[in-house]
Amino acid sequence: MEHEQRTQQESLEVKTTTCYMCACRCGIRVHLRDGEVRYIDGNPNHPLNQGVICAKGSSGIMKQYSPARLTQPLMRKPGTERGAAQFEPVSWDQVFSLLEKRLAHLRATDPKQFALFTGRDQMQALTGLFAKQFGTPNYAAHGGFCSANMAAGMIYTIGGSFWEFGGPDLDQAKLFLMIGTAEDHHSNPLKIAISKFKRAGGRFIAINPVRTGYAAIADEWVPIRPGTDGALFMALIHELIEQDAYDHEFVARYTNAGELVDMAVGSDTFGLFVQDSGSPELNSMYAQNRMWWDAKTGKAVLQHTPGAEPALDGRYTLEDGTPVAPSFALLRERAAACTPEWAASITGIAADTIRRIAGEMIQTSRQHKIELPIRWTDSWGVMHETVRGNPVAFHAMRGLAAHSNGFQTIRALSVLMSMLGTIDTPGGFRHKSPYPRAVPPSAKPPKSPDEVKPDTPLPSGPLGWPAAPEDLFIDEQGTPVRIDKAFSWEFPLAVHGLMHSLITNAWRGDPYPIDTLMIFMANMAWNSSMNTVEVRKMLADKREDGEYKIPFLVVCDAFQSEMTAFADLILPDTTYLERHDVMSMLDRPISEFDGPADSVRVPVVPPTGQCKPFQEVLVELAGRLKLPAFTTSEGKPKYRDYPDFIVNYETAPNSGIGFLIGWRGKNGDKSLVGEPNPNQWEQYAKNDCFHHYVLPETFQYMRNCNGPYLKWAVENGLRKFDQPIVIQLYSDVMQKFRLAAQGKTRGRQPPDHLRARIDRYFDPLPFWYEPLESGVTDLQEFPLTAITQRPMAMYHSWDSQNAWLRQIHSENYLFVNPKVAAQSGIADGGWIYVESPWGKVRCMARYSEAVEPGTVWTWNAIGKAAGAWNLGPDANESQRGFLLNHLITDELPAENGQARLSNSDPITGQAGWFDVRVRIYPAQADEAGTSLPQFAPMVPMPGSINVVTRMVQTYFAGRGEFAARLRRAVKNK
Repeated sequence: MEHEQRTQQESLEVKTTTCYMCACRCGIRVHLRDGEVRYIDGNPNHPLNQGVICAKGSSGIMKQYSPARLTQPLMRKPGTERGAAQFEPVSWDQVFSLLEKRLAHLRATDPKQFALFTGRDQMQALTGLFAKQFGTPNYAAHGGFCSANMAAGMIYTIGGSFWEFGGPDLDQAKLFLMIGTAEDHHSNPLKIAISKFKRAGGRFIAINPVRTGYAAIADEWVPIRPGTDGALFMALIHELIEQDAYDHEFVARYTNAGELVDMAVGSDTFGLFVQDSGSPELNSMYAQNRMWWDAKTGKAVLQHTPGAEPALDGRYTLEDGTPVAPSFALLRERAAACTPEWAASITGIAADTIRRIAGEMIQTSRQHKIELPIRWTDSWGVMHETVRGNPVAFHAMRGLAAHSNGFQTIRALSVLMSMLGTIDTPGGFRHKSPYPRAVPPSAKPPKSPDEVKPDTPLPSGPLGWPAAPEDLFIDEQGTPVRIDKAFSWEFPLAVHGLMHSLITNAWRGDPYPIDTLMIFMANMAWNSSMNTVEVRKMLADKREDGEYKIPFLVVCDAFQSEMTAFADLILPDTTYLERHDVMSMLDRPISEFDGPADSVRVPVVPPTGQCKPFQEVLVELAGRLKLPAFTTSEGKPKYRDYPDFIVNYETAPNSGIGFLIGWRGKNGDKSLVGEPNPNQWEQYAKNDCFHHYVLPETFQYMRNCNGPYLKWAVENGLRKFDQPIVIQLYSDVMQKFRLAAQGKTRGRQPPDHLRARIDRYFDPLPFWYEPLESGVTDLQEFPLTAITQRPMAMYHSWDSQNAWLRQIHSENYLFVNPKVAAQSGIADGGWIYVESPWGKVRCMARYSEAVEPGTVWTWNAIGKAAGAWNLGPDANESQRGFLLNHLITDELPAENGQARLSNSDPITGQAGWFDVRVRIYPAQADEAGTSLPQFAPMVPMPGSINVVTRMVQTYFAGRGEFAARLRRAVKNK
């Protein structure tokens, strides 16, 4: 009877919002009882995950009630050292007063003394706007150490990229190749798509050094040596050309294959596309007057001249005597030597297997062509009665990106996909709004230190897409202006910045010291650093005068991490269930192939303790600092809070373009563009927190050169120009940098010690080269490549403190091929040492047939420092788990007396996480039992909810009084 009465009195409620247990952004339903989160499941009405939920998503309840929660602002105690985690509570008034005074001084004197770097956040449009308005160039997010190569390599080639910007059309594909993709990438949508694809009879080939996750259900696993994928792609390109099996119509009409390249070796325009002087450029950024050699008339003509047929081979001479060649002829010459036998010696994949894979692509393209009865008009005025596709789909991610040769590898993959005719076609790669972008996108970084001025916003965002040396962010001597050296001659196309170089450069004062560093949601003292032990020392290192080399460190996070121990000021963020948030078309939307879509988060429970969303912190600070975009003409804050900012902010006065595309206009009856709607949040909440705009069928394909679509995209704020986005098989952007390195052009020149580097790597055609770290490592002494993968059940270090998910992964092993292990005398489950030229760890080994013999691997971020994340000092994560980062270097040894360079892709600055080489050997019997290295245990911070720590860590009992106990525990701290 008592139970029945209590049940009748309980308040049961279901609220919808958007998950944040990884970056997938699925729709979820949160079930509450008396205001306490009781259950989370997938929202069946959501277009992204259609009700499917993963282990991470359903375990969000344990993130909400985690003992690692930060619950109040904290200042490092006077007289204590960074890293000791000795803090005292402060009020938010004190926080804002301190930050306002300190940041206002920096903004009025030298804005670049303030650096704002964020981790795996989904609000880069806001954080980037804050940095721009503040006037600091020192801003970036996680991309530089995650997947900058993927974004840059594809966008500089086809105008779009994998993940939220595009992906494989598995509903219509017949052959699917997944390369270098861990099992958490686009998790639920990809699982849904692969399941349907397999049930429909599609063939799935996984190419990866490791067979886990998605690859476990592939029809074929093709093990490949890490960092050699570019050689495989070049061999596949070779086979398509050798067998004359590429899509001739697509290549000729929609790529720059037929555009003529200046072949006058001594010319300062050598390697650039020639232009028809008698035709207008139309757009100086994306010239429309390039030329073809017309195979019908035997002369040079303006590209896409009606009736012309571009030659794709041969050498020709223009009327003025300039020798020229179609760019495809140069690609043909490059690929001629890239035989399957050549690739086999690099990749470890048999030449016959490479030929067979190429044959499967060719056969699928020829025998399963798709032709949809959709009439569309291309950018040159030609109407097409159907949309055609060759149903060969690809998906790739960080396994390709996280190498110092990743940009050219991903360029090679993009060229391969284009030659198959699979760009924005049915069954191939499909763009997602707002992509495709121009190649490269029109947004450019600042170009001079003169653009960094006191009390003045930057003229453009701190990040961008350089198209030539003139777009670099350097001074007159060629010195980088940014603290991470992005957009300098060291890393010209560093479109996402180099977060992994931030601490080292700031500590060293190279190119200059900074005063205040604000870090949001990035564990730079642990798994977000390539040289973890050294970074921890740098964060605590002092100058001769006793001041820290990085004087003031602000960390904003929802949890106690290895990083928070080093903070001077801690700002407690909310969880995703406690705040408003947007997945914006200005940033990282959830668009589908058939049209733009965005989503929001709305609070389903109140903030814990004194937690405040970082978005609110930025909006408040921006108003206090009187940043123009956040301030009225009278100097007052323009927005009362973050939700008000999202509703009323417009990218330009009266543009009608804001962060959200749904329910715009005063009455909420417009999509994409319209006046601010005061009820916009409420209408998103009523619609399960998303908005999906479905494009007309005629706009859903061939968007690179779909004339009516491109005009529509300009009218609706998705693009700046309606010129066609021609696929760049040959990149004249790269050639412009190479010409500068060769001293053949006027204007900006690289420093002498970087000329050879630029000349080698800025090749306008894709090519494979050995990862840079291999060139400075004795490969006989360190014969194995070590890589990490993220497990399906965890996402970075966020989730390895989650009580439910810890039951799946509370410790990690180094997985070794049994033959290799046996050769080294390593037992299955035995303790071993793993050593690189840069460090050594002790860990447990496991045999695995699902790893190629030259590779060892482990799960990422399972290992923890003792006491971090409010885990017990004897928790498995710190005692039996380990972190591979201890073996990785952030810089490569200096050459010829020059300064050390970041261990990164020389084009984009992407961190070379997966290039490290190691050796393994057994630990002695008396050394077994504990992983190394070990660190002094962290102590719990003020506000920790230790009263319920043990219960939460072991089992969430499901009693209705749990939330009340939690609230009392926080209140009494």
